[in-house]
Amino acid sequence: MGRTVLVTGAGGFIGSHLVERLVRDGHTVRAFVRYNGRDDRGHLDALPDEIKSSVEVRRGDLKDPEAIRRAVQGQSWVFHLGASIAIPYSYENPLDVVQTNVTGTAHVLDACRASEALDRVVLTSTSEVYGTAQRVPIDETHPLQPQSPYAASKVGADALGLSYHRSFELPVAILRPFNTFGPRQSARAIIPTIISQALTRPSIRLGSLEPRRDLTYVKDTAAGFVSIASCDRAIGQVVNIGRGDDVSIGELVDRIGQRLGTPLQVETDPQRIRPPASEVLRLLAGTALATELWGWTPQYSLDEGLDETIAWVRENLHRFRVNEYTT
Repeated sequence: MGRTVLVTGAGGFIGSHLVERLVRDGHTVRAFVRYNGRDDRGHLDALPDEIKSSVEVRRGDLKDPEAIRRAVQGQSWVFHLGASIAIPYSYENPLDVVQTNVTGTAHVLDACRASEALDRVVLTSTSEVYGTAQRVPIDETHPLQPQSPYAASKVGADALGLSYHRSFELPVAILRPFNTFGPRQSARAIIPTIISQALTRPSIRLGSLEPRRDLTYVKDTAAGFVSIASCDRAIGQVVNIGRGDDVSIGELVDRIGQRLGTPLQVETDPQRIRPPASEVLRLLAGTALATELWGWTPQYSLDEGLDETIAWVRENLHRFRVNEYTT
């Protein structure tokens, strides 16, 4: 049976994939996107026409509680993906990140608390809240060690969600994806950065090559959102999803070069290197809880995801400013 569903951050990378998945699953989807004067709906504009025509778009800002209240009204499921997500941006404008990610989440939770139709609210966390792994794999009991203002803001948002569940019995579940990648992702992220430069430059400019990441294909992440919303046992819990395998940035460069059929040369770009105490050196997902709760199993290998992402970047190179550092 289809649900009435709100997705905040629907115009973003993961949000647009989730919207597409929900529509194909037969749900009635309302998409909340940040207003701008260009009537730009982000990646929703790139969805197939049959998907776009089925989506109700609401415009506003997470910092506006009344806009959020109207968007939540009448919705059974609420997926809260809206956030300011760039780590380098959080160094420059931490207050904006806190206002969007913490205060914005509070507005979503208050609106959900006031809604009689609500059955489930899913908050989006991030593996960045763990900081550099103290042990691997990282399960949900791993200490939280935010190493950037962005990560700290997500710790705050997660804590708010759990507090609303405990204080008001709000049916909150928190999904914590590890390093999602795939089509529609911007050069703010490492994989499209490598691919877009490799397709257009004799060498690629990167920061540190040593950090290791557990890279999850976006269609698997979208499936994780749908699964946690359907899982009553996940209410009141934080649940990791990831592939359960990690790769260094240097190894990732070699892997992408293999998929492209050419070795890639790397130059170090100092402006892309994070402050030493802020660099998260290793993230590797422990996913036993997700497996226990709903049988989590990622369907895409790293190479399968890379091939689909390479194909998308080839077709959309005009979207990338390859000679600039995108924060």
